[in-house]
Amino acid sequence: MAETARISLASEPLALGALDGRYRAAVAPLVDYLSEAALNRDRVHVEVEWLIHLTGKSVLPGAGPLTAEQQAALRAIVTSFDASSVAELAEIEAVTVHDVKAVEYYIGRRLAGIGIEHLTAMVHFGCTSEDINNLSYAVGIKGAVENVWLPAARALVAQITEMAEQTRGIPMLSRTHGQPATPTTLGKELAVTAWRLTRQLDRIARTEFLGKINGATGTYAAHYASVPGADWQEVSRTFVEGLGLTWNPLTTQIESHDWQAELYADIARFNRILHNFCTDVWSYISIGYFAQIPVAGATGSSTMPHKVNPIRFENAEANLEISNGLLDTLGATLVTSRWQRDLTDSSSQRNIGTAFGHSLLAVSNVAKGLERLDVAEGVLAEDLDHNWEVLGEAIQMVMRAEAVAGVAGMENPYERLKDLTRGQRVDAERMKEFVSGLGLSAEAEARLLALTPGSYTGIAPVLVDHLKK
Repeated sequence: MAETARISLASEPLALGALDGRYRAAVAPLVDYLSEAALNRDRVHVEVEWLIHLTGKSVLPGAGPLTAEQQAALRAIVTSFDASSVAELAEIEAVTVHDVKAVEYYIGRRLAGIGIEHLTAMVHFGCTSEDINNLSYAVGIKGAVENVWLPAARALVAQITEMAEQTRGIPMLSRTHGQPATPTTLGKELAVTAWRLTRQLDRIARTEFLGKINGATGTYAAHYASVPGADWQEVSRTFVEGLGLTWNPLTTQIESHDWQAELYADIARFNRILHNFCTDVWSYISIGYFAQIPVAGATGSSTMPHKVNPIRFENAEANLEISNGLLDTLGATLVTSRWQRDLTDSSSQRNIGTAFGHSLLAVSNVAKGLERLDVAEGVLAEDLDHNWEVLGEAIQMVMRAEAVAGVAGMENPYERLKDLTRGQRVDAERMKEFVSGLGLSAEAEARLLALTPGSYTGIAPVLVDHLKK
């Protein structure tokens, strides 16, 4: 069959990927930190601050401290960085065929206007490209984590925590191995997820964002060759820490990226816990524990008008899987480098924004999905009432306690309950009849006769309080 003639869209400013197209609104805040333009702005930021740092330390003879006005003018190169700056950098890079060198020339062009053109040679002084890149990535990733991803993730956990508080007392049948099991409460189960996610967020919040600025192979060779009298390790440490990063004193040409691998492993673990939550909520929706609130005008199925599909949770699952695929690859790739340097990290790191974007999109999807859920308490109660056999655990444990206390006739409690309940349904009447015939002490018998599947939840509601600690 001949291919249908069509107009090419390749020349149009259209997105190739979903994050820059369909889902742009959900991930747009990351653009300010993890896009190519943001990376270039951060490169300019690092180069400018390095120049200010060197002059402030009077490291190079003849390059005394800059005036406050000159420093402000240099920093304005960063704060005024915009679309025209991106375009100019692209023009320079087309000639240099080197992105960091283009940044150096971009800054150099502006020094005459500040009255410090004599310091042009100090731009990028002693630096290899990785000195600028590792710091720029660290600044951008730190900003993305602290200002975008973590707040969104914490807001979602707060949403789940609030649901746990509201439903702490709603009894629910557990399903270990997919089979009816000792009841719990909906709130306690939600609290388990909130607790797990919070631990991961606390780990992520403690991330060390490392950086280095020590030359072509991490030896400060060019630094000491040009200015042997300076304490270059101290100059390096104070500069990196001044950027809000942790100084890495021992590297090859590249900062080793171990901190990135650690961070991505923690975020991937958060993603996996959230993925598990999505599949559980999806399953509870499918058995009617949650009712979905229809969105006015929305279509669930193109052919079945009655359907309200749990698409938010399904979309979240897919995006979490894509995010983790990238995060796992980044974590594995970035910690390796041939000898003192290869470029595998360069191409890999250009996907950091995509990895964060799919995770952030999933967080957004889950939050929106949870907003459209109602708890079907009647369905939960009915399910419990159809599974009186789950009290078998309680009864046989009471019998064990009675036997220890010297009550006669309490032999083989597990086996007797197994014969009563295994592979068959036991209703309330049959269970009470069984309890009444055991010969328990009056107190124990009364306690068991008062027990129902809905009240056999232990201290589940109280356990939710751990989220406040």
